[in-house]
Amino acid sequence: MTWRVALVGIVALAVAAGPWVTRVQAAGEIFIPLLVYRTGPYAPNGIPIANGAIDYFTLVNERDGGVNGVKIAFEECEDQYDTKQGVECYERLKTKNPVLVNPYSTGITYQLIPKAPVDKVVVHSMGYGMTATADGRWFPWVFNFPMTYWSQASAFVKYVAAQEGGMDKLKGKKIAHIYHNSPYGKEANPTLEELARRHAFELTLLAVDHPGQEQKATWLQIRRLNPDWIYISGWGVMNQVAIKEAAAIGFKMDRVVGNWWTGTEVDVIPAGDAAKGYKSMNFNAPGAGFKVHQDINKFLYDKGKGAGRRDGIGEVLYNRMVVNAMLNVEAIRTAMTKHGNKPLTGEQVRWGFENLNLTEKRLEELGMKGMMRPLRVTCENHEGNGQAFVQQWDGKKWNVVSDWIEPIREVVRPKLEAAAVDEAKKLGYTMRDCAKEK
Repeated sequence: MTWRVALVGIVALAVAAGPWVTRVQAAGEIFIPLLVYRTGPYAPNGIPIANGAIDYFTLVNERDGGVNGVKIAFEECEDQYDTKQGVECYERLKTKNPVLVNPYSTGITYQLIPKAPVDKVVVHSMGYGMTATADGRWFPWVFNFPMTYWSQASAFVKYVAAQEGGMDKLKGKKIAHIYHNSPYGKEANPTLEELARRHAFELTLLAVDHPGQEQKATWLQIRRLNPDWIYISGWGVMNQVAIKEAAAIGFKMDRVVGNWWTGTEVDVIPAGDAAKGYKSMNFNAPGAGFKVHQDINKFLYDKGKGAGRRDGIGEVLYNRMVVNAMLNVEAIRTAMTKHGNKPLTGEQVRWGFENLNLTEKRLEELGMKGMMRPLRVTCENHEGNGQAFVQQWDGKKWNVVSDWIEPIREVVRPKLEAAAVDEAKKLGYTMRDCAKEK
């Protein structure tokens, strides 16, 4: 099957999918709602995310008999990446006593943040959402590990500096940020603006309205500006169009870097050979060569229990959600070390999230060694110690083309803490003493 045929098939499946996937909750099980978008303009991105979640949770049930013997129940609710529908999905599925939720939308995450401490449901916005919530002293119920948008933006700037010959070589360079005109797309701007002030590079911010199909005016501005580098924070069809437009004006594709939501197979394949050389950030390795993929094939797809296409295993967003689901499971497992191997409450699972320590040894046991970095979360730091890398499209697959990049934490963390104070005050929160949480 060619990629183009596969893409058509994805959209057709989204339209014809019928009832969404449910594993009915039985007594003695933990329930995790799945807010998904298998339909609408963002379906090509939403489908592999949904399939990755279902496959990993099902794998844990089928291979392991659950998390320490406690099985996971789940139910999909279609929100079309629409904030209003996403909140409605959450409210409906909340009646089933979930312990955590993965919104997979910054807009939805913003709406669920104030609900989390009231409902006692953990919000895990992995690599998205409100960056300020990484300060766990103010936001005990929200976690965005392994990295935030601000850390990612700083890692991008470090990567550019490395390509140019050092941080001092950024002076006078032109960097354009083309971003989805939404809370998500805007999230990186404060960090980019701060780094532009510090390192004297010229930053241009260019918003693209939803869904992002019309970008002619944006790329006319790019042609006039002729930046040295372009950073893209896009989603869905916006990504495909941006890559095609960059190629159409002859921009050097190895100077175009997407964020980690602007670097999956469905973003580059529609542009064909023109996408060769395009880069993006990532924090989970691409490809289907990991032991966990062997297990997914063996325990699910070989038995007709897979959620999607077998050839979708290993795609960037599929892998990201497998990692996301694994982190959810390991946080639950961590909570069980304190509260016992039984169905847990949201409050107990929150403790597991806050004390998660995912070692290299544990990643190897999970079949994910090299798929992500070891991770440790603390009361103060809900972002963890994550790092990013850069991947590049060669026309057929993604290749890792950089080392792991440490964010510029000395810039990001102080700004994050200041933002946490501001955002928490809006919600009437008070700061907790993490020393008392040990």
